[in-house]
Amino acid sequence: MDLLKVTQDLIRFRTETGNLPEIDKALNYIKDLFNGTKAKVTVFKSENASPVIFIRNNDVENYDAVCLGHIDVVPADDSLFVPVIKDGKMFGRGTLDMKSFAAVALNSMFHVLENNLPLNFAVILSTDEEKGSASTHAFMQAHPNLKSKIVLDNDVGGDILKIVSKCKNPIFVKLIAQGKEAHGSTPWEGIDANEKLMLTWQRIRKIYPYYSKELPMPKDTWFDTVHCAKIEGGQVSNVISNHAEALLDFRLTETSSVEELKENLDSCLENGVHYKIVSESTPVVMDETNPYILAYKAFAEDILGKKIEFEHIGGATDSRAFALRGSIVIMHSGTGEGMHAKGEFVEIESVQQIAEIQTKFLNKLAQEK
Repeated sequence: MDLLKVTQDLIRFRTETGNLPEIDKALNYIKDLFNGTKAKVTVFKSENASPVIFIRNNDVENYDAVCLGHIDVVPADDSLFVPVIKDGKMFGRGTLDMKSFAAVALNSMFHVLENNLPLNFAVILSTDEEKGSASTHAFMQAHPNLKSKIVLDNDVGGDILKIVSKCKNPIFVKLIAQGKEAHGSTPWEGIDANEKLMLTWQRIRKIYPYYSKELPMPKDTWFDTVHCAKIEGGQVSNVISNHAEALLDFRLTETSSVEELKENLDSCLENGVHYKIVSESTPVVMDETNPYILAYKAFAEDILGKKIEFEHIGGATDSRAFALRGSIVIMHSGTGEGMHAKGEFVEIESVQQIAEIQTKFLNKLAQEK
């Protein structure tokens, strides 16, 4: 498989989350790649979620290894869906997050097939990871006995010299404030929902402080955080708002629970304000001394000729669904910058190196069987 070409082809599909026509085109492209091979390819669809493509060499429930990822991207200008290669880097939407590494997963499947490795191996690519991964949840619910000993997760892009051993738990919360309409000139005749919302937010901020690029960087970032992702309330300037909402994005470490979060939120609510947990998950925490993780790390260090460190990140990936089922999750990706930004790029050599590390690791797994 031509890794670079497949990456470029995938980037050209405008697979913004929810753009089902383009997502279908991209999935058909992936299916066609495996025409004439022994791969079994299924596009899983459900009523309330985006599709998931499931590629495997055997129809089993227990896999030796699974490559997990997604092909949807955040919105971008038309120009970012035209990949540009310059100075050893590939620029474009999804180069880092994570179409280049979806291509790595496909390359690993071809490696297993072409070398007849005695592994039960699969690639699972979702199409709505950027908006909560409902497709992965639906897929896993439809396959309640699906498990994998190892999960290779490349959706942690940024630095090939770091393997992620911990991810935080993302909890999305909607704050809802109710008020009473009145003319803006007589605020004493109304109840301002916007004001109630902001008072509640101020109390939340006392528990979960504000951080910014304009402020000093914390020495240790492994703590609970929150940001206000969206806020809205009111209609026109001269009417007191009777309704306001805010969407909050909490990131909790493995030592914090959702119940503790609820207790904190309850203590912050202004009269007339309530909340809903929109989505919750689980943190992914791996043992850094696990022999499979250490073996993978050794392969990576040998190929790169450099030492690799473990790191903890605030982001979350679909691998949490497999972590709950007991999988050993190896979170490692290539080097790049600008994830979700206009200047997104990946270093091409790092993509090729991740592909090599992954295939050599799969060879090791096969030798052990």
